[in-house]
Amino acid sequence: MGLFLGLGIAGIVLLVASLVLDGVLEGVFDGALDGLFDGWLSLPVVAGFVSMLGFTGAIVLGSTGLGLGVATAVGALAGAGAGWATYRMSRALLRDRSGEAPRHGDLVGSTGTVVTDIPSGGYGEVLLRLAGQPVKYAATADGPLARGAEVWVTAAPSPTSVAVRPVEH
Repeated sequence: MGLFLGLGIAGIVLLVASLVLDGVLEGVFDGALDGLFDGWLSLPVVAGFVSMLGFTGAIVLGSTGLGLGVATAVGALAGAGAGWATYRMSRALLRDRSGEAPRHGDLVGSTGTVVTDIPSGGYGEVLLRLAGQPVKYAATADGPLARGAEVWVTAAPSPTSVAVRPVEH
């Protein structure tokens, strides 16, 4: 039983190491067998397998009289399940695209405030929010707009400029 508990604790220590040494074990096997081990030998997957093997083996050995072989087999099955679940969850998190960087085209349809007067046919400046951050852009409008006017972005012709129109209340 001590061996199984030791494996379980070692798996937890390995999990902590995976937080500190993120990506080290993946780099060791990078390109091995044409990527066969890609993601399967990551520290979190190995840690999940070893922890579940150890703790499940200890539970089976301590609560039943089935013996070391059965405890090892049940622990290995549980460990394989934990490793598979860890692998699948990490792949799902890596595929998440919700954290993509915003583009200037995402500004179309947003509102802002004129911070430097916009003359007719010329450029002024507007303050907009891009991904929650205030950003100042050069702006054109069909007519003159005074400082403090609330505007709506109609186009983003370049990464540093926008076309606006006044918000009608």
